[in-house]
Amino acid sequence: MFKIGDVQLKNRVVLAPMAGVCNPAFRLIAKEFGAGLVCAEMVSDKAILYKNEKSLNMLFVDEREKPLSLQIFGGEKETLVAAARFVDQNTNADIIDINMGCPVPKITKCDAGAKWLLDPSKIYDMVSAVVEAVEKPVTVKMRMGWDSDHIYAVQNAQAVERAGGKAVALHGRTRVQMYEGTANWDIIKEVKQSVSIPVIGNGDVKTPEDAKRMLDTTGVDGVMIGRAALGNPWMLYRTVHYLSKGELLPDPGPREKIDVCMIHLDRLIALKGEFVAVREMRKHAAWYLKGLRGNASVRDKVNYFETRDDVAKALYEFVDEVEAKQQEVEIV
Repeated sequence: MFKIGDVQLKNRVVLAPMAGVCNPAFRLIAKEFGAGLVCAEMVSDKAILYKNEKSLNMLFVDEREKPLSLQIFGGEKETLVAAARFVDQNTNADIIDINMGCPVPKITKCDAGAKWLLDPSKIYDMVSAVVEAVEKPVTVKMRMGWDSDHIYAVQNAQAVERAGGKAVALHGRTRVQMYEGTANWDIIKEVKQSVSIPVIGNGDVKTPEDAKRMLDTTGVDGVMIGRAALGNPWMLYRTVHYLSKGELLPDPGPREKIDVCMIHLDRLIALKGEFVAVREMRKHAAWYLKGLRGNASVRDKVNYFETRDDVAKALYEFVDEVEAKQQEVEIV
């Protein structure tokens, strides 16, 4: 258990703020599967200030998701502070997170996201200004550096702490690495040893055993799970259980996976309408189907469907086929 400012988390497992994924539909599933903290996908500071409807909708927080962190990004102090103040006063989020990790060029070209990693003094200046402007705890999500020649993770984390930030989530990759290669847990350990605020480790946590190993080897306060939870919220539940009980729970069966997939789709429909939700669900369906033998044909079908009923029919017909084959094997 640990606290971020005055926000108490019930366990050490945190859902990463993944763009295009972490909307209320998925976040609520993650919360129901035990995540101690869920983080929303990043929102542009300028989009908030310009009252962009889509961006303002991204600030919605279902009370059942709490505690929750809303993440903003930007490259200019004035607009970042104003957006943070808006989030502070107009949402029921528990934490305001600043993105310093996004490696995408269209973000870094605006001096936002991972571009901050090159300048610890800017980090101090920006974070301290936000902290002074809001009541909610302020945290930072960052990468270990821009490239192998510019790794300022320790200095950057210390700048966050001096500025009044209440926690740092550190992804053990550089901006240049994107999501390739191996996450450097040694630098995560160095950061943890260099600051007194909570540190959440991120990168290459693919199994419950990985989560425990990260906690044991780096000393971090929490583990952040991202891609491993896509189509697999059981990863969150199994990790929470493993860390508390030392017991590895089995993976879900095919029907359980599709049941949750459909709950996810129905929540997306309630959030965005059927037309948008069914299209957005195509990538999620592929993730839920991952690991189920023979899923290629149903995955291809789902990519062309436009209605909820067509998706449900195809997925459950596939599950029936999988279970029938399993029964044949058991009989033999």
